[in-house]
Amino acid sequence: MELIADRGRRVSVEELNTTRLLANARKQAHRRNFDDMMIVDVDAHHYESEHLADILPFMENEVLKQLAISGRAKLGRQNLIPTQIGFQDMGGRVTRYPLRASEKTGDGKHRDVQLGHRWMDAMSVDYACLFPTGMLNIGLQPQKEMEVDLFWGYSSSPTEKVLPESDGRFYSMLCLPFSDPDESLRHIEAFGDRKGVVGFMVTTVRHNPVHDNSYMKVYRALEERGLALSFHSGFHWGEAVFKGCNRFLSVHALGFSFYNILHLTNWVINGLGERFPRLPVIWIESGLAWVPFLMQRLDHEYMMRTSDCPTLKKKPSDYMREMYYSTQPMEVQDMEALQCTFRMVNAETQLMYSSDYPHWDFDLPSVIYDLPFLSEKGKHNILGGTAARLFKLPPRNNKQKENLIKFGNLAA
Repeated sequence: MELIADRGRRVSVEELNTTRLLANARKQAHRRNFDDMMIVDVDAHHYESEHLADILPFMENEVLKQLAISGRAKLGRQNLIPTQIGFQDMGGRVTRYPLRASEKTGDGKHRDVQLGHRWMDAMSVDYACLFPTGMLNIGLQPQKEMEVDLFWGYSSSPTEKVLPESDGRFYSMLCLPFSDPDESLRHIEAFGDRKGVVGFMVTTVRHNPVHDNSYMKVYRALEERGLALSFHSGFHWGEAVFKGCNRFLSVHALGFSFYNILHLTNWVINGLGERFPRLPVIWIESGLAWVPFLMQRLDHEYMMRTSDCPTLKKKPSDYMREMYYSTQPMEVQDMEALQCTFRMVNAETQLMYSSDYPHWDFDLPSVIYDLPFLSEKGKHNILGGTAARLFKLPPRNNKQKENLIKFGNLAA
């Protein structure tokens, strides 16, 4: 039996297997008959840093490609774009992070597909939207051409090697090189019609104003193609406003909400909801507790200074209720506050389940299913029905089809 050192003890490789680690999740799913429900995860991750050898050769600029490849050779197998070191690992208490490379996979399908199907089967997740991890902070890269080329390589590799091998269970909103509007448009034109691509994502740890006129052609291209636009949040301890935080908990709690608050405010106040009414906009991995606050705050300011927002035809909160939100991380400490939040965001039609797996704070589908105030329709829609309708994902069995029809997410 192969043994590996883990926090001062020896563990077998078999102990690190995804299926074994998620054994309790599988029991949960079985007890709740999750296989009869369509469950769609709108935010799951893979570690693209483990597959840079597949991604970097797709970079178009030969100089930047050589810099990236040689830089990776110097760093060994480390992440190409390191950010906070160790903090997401929780001091080594999460085995999956430092030792995930030890998990065995077989020949044939791509490693990400094999590992992905293991955790999806354990949770009864039918479809999962795949996002990168280390590249979520690339908006702070000082060379925008490096962001452009890395995202070109990243979009090329998964759409050619990962999504096609997933039996249709992986889909993606590919990363836009948002530092360059022209290149963002080129990405949409090049990758927007590839199988499994349902939209594009903006990493929100950046300072680019979403309302700048140079982006209007990007949003129009997405709207015309029926693709979604998502904003995936993150954190950055180096941000000036967070340098006063002395604990990772503090910057993690504030950062993920802060960047989406910033960009959503600019989106709404500058009337982009009026300019692109048919463009689905999704706010990802920032929790939900901030949404009622921002609705109240923007409505209050708007009623006193409507002249600042000449393009708006209704209150800011009305535009916010037309957008979509992902569930993770679900703030469940005050159930009455959470119920109020669900009401304010029209959760039954606008909220979509996300696990954020395999990150340390991921949520199982039971986080939604076990909420005492949710109707049967609400549970089905949030866990998968709304995403299935939005992204045109087919049911995988007859019971799922019946439920999608029953709750209005699929035509009879």
